[in-house]
Amino acid sequence: MALSFGEGRTRPLNCLHSMQTFFIIAILAFGFLITFQIAKASEYVAVLRGEEKARKQTNRINAFLLLTFLVLGLIGVYYCNERLKGKILGEAASVQGDKIDTMLYITIAITGVVFFITQILLFWFAFKYQESDKRKAYYYPHNNKLEIIWTVIPAIALTALVGFGIYYWFKITGEAPKDAMVVEVTGSQFKWEFRYPGRDGVFGKKYYKQINPEKNNPLGQLWDDPYNHDDVVINELHLVVNKPVELIIGSKDVVHDVGLVHFRQKMDAVPGTPTTMWFTPKYTTRQMAEKLGDPEFVYELSCDQMCGKGHFGMRGIVVVETKEEFDRWLIGKAPQYLAAHPEMDPSKKTQQPADTTKTKVVAANLNK
Repeated sequence: MALSFGEGRTRPLNCLHSMQTFFIIAILAFGFLITFQIAKASEYVAVLRGEEKARKQTNRINAFLLLTFLVLGLIGVYYCNERLKGKILGEAASVQGDKIDTMLYITIAITGVVFFITQILLFWFAFKYQESDKRKAYYYPHNNKLEIIWTVIPAIALTALVGFGIYYWFKITGEAPKDAMVVEVTGSQFKWEFRYPGRDGVFGKKYYKQINPEKNNPLGQLWDDPYNHDDVVINELHLVVNKPVELIIGSKDVVHDVGLVHFRQKMDAVPGTPTTMWFTPKYTTRQMAEKLGDPEFVYELSCDQMCGKGHFGMRGIVVVETKEEFDRWLIGKAPQYLAAHPEMDPSKKTQQPADTTKTKVVAANLNK
């Protein structure tokens, strides 16, 4: 039987995947077998040496290993912090992002202090007070004062952190400034679509049953609504630097999530339930590229909610520019209404032939 090119290409890939799966299973089984044999050998050694003596020796080894792990772990934490400091998130590209970063650093500082104190005590105590024939463990069942201290102090600290978080959350998701530009963001498997109101500054109405990409109506706009006649639908998000922008977020299928990591913004896109957030970009794309020394840099909008097999590629481009650049860009975009009704596009209407009758009459009169 003859195979098409696609079928012939698929079979080797399937064989390769099968071999990879086989080797992974074989390696796991081999590792389990080795672990089992080591455990059995340890049991035999314990029997030969004497159970109690072997247990105490193992306990001393574990205590030393815990202390070693503490030292190496702290060195690793310091190394990673020095190596990756400033490279994970980078500088925030929005005014609100600066405040979120401040809250993040405060949280890391508080939890970091707690982490170092508790971990050092945990591993040092495991080493210092390991089992010994020279002393007996002290029975200390309860202390009300200690219970109050380590309950009240964390509660106060967490309440303060949560309070700051709620404050900033309501600032971001609350009412946007009156001069904010408004953009509608719609997610679907596996792309983003953006709608801008036209010169009237008002979005036209939509109805999900009217969604029909084949008829150039990807968002379900109601063409009977005149406010829809100048709305622009595009697949790239353009914003104006130093101007607040409110995003009205929705979805056409499953739950997505608008992730704007450079601006420190994140909000779910839920079918049938619009969500909103607003922020103020403070650097243009060009300025951020210069700051990072990367001429290829672009802001991106990622989907931060697992939404299907194509989730990894659901990426949108965000362009931050000056007001003049934004106005020139928007003027060059045709409303979606004209894409759905090309016969209404003035630039595509056929020009009527000129009426030469009057010209001929005037010429005849002049010749008399």
